Amino acid sequence: MLKRVFDIAFSLIGLALLGPLILIIAGLVRWKLGSPICFCQTRAGKNSVRFRLIKFRTMRDATDSLGNVLADGERMTALGTKLRKWSLDEVPELWNVLKGDMSIVGPRPLLVEYLPLYTEEQLRRHKVRPGITGWVQVNGRNALSWDKKFDLDLWYVDNQSLWLDFKIILLTVVHLSRPKGISQEGQATMESFRGTSV
Repeated sequence: MLKRVFDIAFSLIGLALLGPLILIIAGLVRWKLGSPICFCQTRAGKNSVRFRLIKFRTMRDATDSLGNVLADGERMTALGTKLRKWSLDEVPELWNVLKGDMSIVGPRPLLVEYLPLYTEEQLRRHKVRPGITGWVQVNGRNALSWDKKFDLDLWYVDNQSLWLDFKIILLTVVHLSRPKGISQEGQATMESFRGTSV
């Protein structure tokens, strides 16, 4: 209950304080990438319940001659790279937090297509609301392997507390001042999860 109260307060204050920045970024995305300004995608939330994640667009809607969507690296834009570097593309997710789909801190919400690929242990990451930032984001981000990410997510699930959330938020601020681990080596973002070999 306290965590939810904190999430509501933090998201309301964040949306109010970042309002001018949100408008500026929205204008830049509209100018550079056109419409729509935001990227919405179905993700898996607490208890694997699906919800619509909202972020600022960072990629072009580009396809090949057959109509297939091009790889992330070919669609990523200069503006998108900058937004991702400072995690500014994530700011609209404060609305997801206010709605109750997400929390400020928690495991990052992943694609619903991954749900059948998780082991029973990995699926425990969905016992809590997904977060804008989390234990993974302050311990390596996308530079980590999928197995390491899941280990860190599960550690958070088993050790969550308001104190830990405050610690993660402070560490997130520190990491944003010297961003690293934004993309996996050799990838524009992160290689898709294909399951864990047991």
